[in-house]
Amino acid sequence: MLILTRTADVGSTNEKSLIPELSIVIPTFNERDNVPLVIQHLQDALAGVNWEVIFVDDDSPDGTPEVVAACAREASNVRLLHRIGRRGLASACIEGMMASQATVVAVMDGDLQHDPAILPEMLDRIRRDSVDIVVGTRNAEGGSMGQFNRRRRLLSRMGQGISNCVCKCQLSDPMSGFFMVRRGFFMEVVYDLRGEGFKILVDMLASARRPVRLAEVGYTFRQRNHGKSKLDVITGLEYLFLILNKLIGDVIPVQLTMFLLVGGLGLITHLASLIYLVDGRHMHFVTAQIIATSLAMTENFFLNNLITFRDRRLHGRRVVPGMLRFVLACSFGAWANVVFARALNQSGVEWLMAGFAGIVMGSVWNLSVSSFVTWPARRPPSRSYRAHEGLVDATEAVRG
Repeated sequence: MLILTRTADVGSTNEKSLIPELSIVIPTFNERDNVPLVIQHLQDALAGVNWEVIFVDDDSPDGTPEVVAACAREASNVRLLHRIGRRGLASACIEGMMASQATVVAVMDGDLQHDPAILPEMLDRIRRDSVDIVVGTRNAEGGSMGQFNRRRRLLSRMGQGISNCVCKCQLSDPMSGFFMVRRGFFMEVVYDLRGEGFKILVDMLASARRPVRLAEVGYTFRQRNHGKSKLDVITGLEYLFLILNKLIGDVIPVQLTMFLLVGGLGLITHLASLIYLVDGRHMHFVTAQIIATSLAMTENFFLNNLITFRDRRLHGRRVVPGMLRFVLACSFGAWANVVFARALNQSGVEWLMAGFAGIVMGSVWNLSVSSFVTWPARRPPSRSYRAHEGLVDATEAVRG
């Protein structure tokens, strides 16, 4: 049986002692079963430290926020930051750190793959060596990838090399999501953070305008016991786009970059189809342009649903209505595409250039309407019944 005990403030009882020295920020999404375990591990590891933990939850449908709220009623140093209508690990970390007044803030995952036992050593390095950031590393002395397979190890090494290009410092594990930062340094870089994707540490280091004082503490990466990993191919793409954006000076938002990538693939599909239909099948240009436009539009819908708007992704029965809304919303863009391209072609512009110009015309419209009509920000469903059920379930999760 797991019993959460109320943690008393360490030190004097004056007003200053009410502010913890250390805040641990844990972004969560569907981590219900891990929450009580994480808190218990933190209590065991941080005995004698004035600390708090801030769970930043993106409105998990599995009842995670209700479990955290139940734990907070049992332990005064447990806090919940419940986000509605917003998603993303990096932005959750930023909001959690901004919600803390502690002089030192740590970030770790909520699945116990990061070992809380090294937090005291990380804090000691912050105190003793006056560093800006202490990183929990899997790749230096005392660290291990644990049971990572060969493919995951290779990807991690590749990410390490790419990250060091923009971090303005050398780290053995720049892709680590387990680190501790002095609040003063965080406030130096926070205005330049993108807050997109999963790798907030790379974002912080790349945003620094001075040499960063670093230290590393090794740990063994552990297996997840509950829940599912959020790491996938799209996460990798977001990470690469973040690196690219930092290299070119924070010019283009990551989501816009992904939209342009999808548009570029649609452009290739459109032109390839047009060339095949006109040159290979000797089809009339207008007919070929209509078919090529339809193919590219269909491809763009599914890729944007998978990549660009993954946080608003349409599933199951919502895909077909979403596709219809996308086609309807983009119909004017498609119409303008065909009419404009036809007018150019009839005025003497070579058909390939006319087709390209039509694509540009249609893309401007599609970009404008996609996030408002096809993938609007979702209103969260009514939680009144769910919250009532969640409180009952959360009590059971905390006590046993």
